[in-house]
Amino acid sequence: MTTAAPATAPTTELTVQDPRDGSTVGTLAAATEEEVRAAVETARAAARDWARTAPEERGKALRAAADRLAAHAQELAALNARETGKPVEESLGGVMAGVGTLHQYAELGPVHRGHSLRGSVLAADYTVAEPRGVVVALTPWNDPVAVAAGLLGAAIVTGNTVVHKPSERCPHLGARLGEILAGVLPAGVLGTVTGGAAVGQLLTALPGVDVLAHVGSTATGEAIARAAVGTGAHVVRENGGNDALVVDDDVDPVWAAGQAALGAFANSGQICVAVERIYVHRGVAEPFLEALAEEARRRNTDGTLAPLVDERLREEVHRQVAESVAQGAVVLEGAQVPEGPGAFYPATVLRGCTPAMAVMTEETFGPVAPVQVVDSFDEGLRLAAADRYGLAATVLTGRIAHAQRAVAELPVGTLKVNNVFGGAPGGAAQPRRASGAGFGYGPELLDEMTQVKVVHLEMPPEAG
Repeated sequence: MTTAAPATAPTTELTVQDPRDGSTVGTLAAATEEEVRAAVETARAAARDWARTAPEERGKALRAAADRLAAHAQELAALNARETGKPVEESLGGVMAGVGTLHQYAELGPVHRGHSLRGSVLAADYTVAEPRGVVVALTPWNDPVAVAAGLLGAAIVTGNTVVHKPSERCPHLGARLGEILAGVLPAGVLGTVTGGAAVGQLLTALPGVDVLAHVGSTATGEAIARAAVGTGAHVVRENGGNDALVVDDDVDPVWAAGQAALGAFANSGQICVAVERIYVHRGVAEPFLEALAEEARRRNTDGTLAPLVDERLREEVHRQVAESVAQGAVVLEGAQVPEGPGAFYPATVLRGCTPAMAVMTEETFGPVAPVQVVDSFDEGLRLAAADRYGLAATVLTGRIAHAQRAVAELPVGTLKVNNVFGGAPGGAAQPRRASGAGFGYGPELLDEMTQVKVVHLEMPPEAG
């Protein structure tokens, strides 16, 4: 998810510009080293009492936090729109998704349980799930409330205390979210620190941190994993993806193009499970490409396509597109940096792409749909699997045998068949390879936030 920021000297202030017009949203002080250390120490001091709080009471506290978040939903959605460019209505949807996630964990947390084990007839063997301690959560900007709610909610309801560092691309939103949630939680249970890479690096290196939970770029996630080797922290990370879409020759090409457009252009492509590369069967390629280009043109003319989060990301997206065009990709729509203020980039469709091109090998994180025409479903499946990432993939097919083969052969944490954004509430998956490790969502995230103790209990022998 997004390219990592280059290493820079620590900044004392974070200034955010509205990506729609370049106007200044505001400036916020970055946390000092002393403030970061103090936040971890505060969380550590509160950890014992919070761990001993009854699970039902922790659930009640999280429900109160969810209700308070809902009461401030419009405020946070407006702030999200200003800092990241995401439309207010879509931002509101993300906030309300966060509310739902907190309510879900408020119910799941108190019933999170261990297991009984068969032992001696006169003994009891069972497992107890215990909080790990202090959780550092580092969250992204592309869906900042929904993602944060998942990590914070699961950690808090299982008895951990949390230090949250929101993305430096939406620090005002992150700071306000922290104020809202901490206002209904016991002191020390949730703290928020703002800052850039230097603050994140300090958090991941400090002793006394038991869990590092990260959603963001692969480069940052790998650096966090390396840091955890020295501290012993448990790492949960959902990182970059280069998700493939394989289009079989037995599906309606216009419908398939609609699915591809949704997957590639939603939130201007700034979604970790966005469609990043497309393999379409030659039998339906021409009508598919025509319909996909039309979907892109419509978005480029109706004013609904939001800007990218900032000009730095736009430069990276256009670099990938321009390099691929220079290598032979053909532009069907888009591919030009628009004039005027803001960080807008058009919905772009490229055909004639090859596995050597940047748009097929790197996470683009913009509204780009690169297409390679293949001669068979087998070829599409093989190319989809040949990637260093392992987040998710989608296949569009009417053949159950092809769907089953995709399940067996694609090395990803999530496979979607005939719906690019399908999935049941509470679903969870384990990203693979460069896309991360551990469960980042769903009931299984409660397991990531706890550690298991095995207990064997039996009576002593009778005296005499």
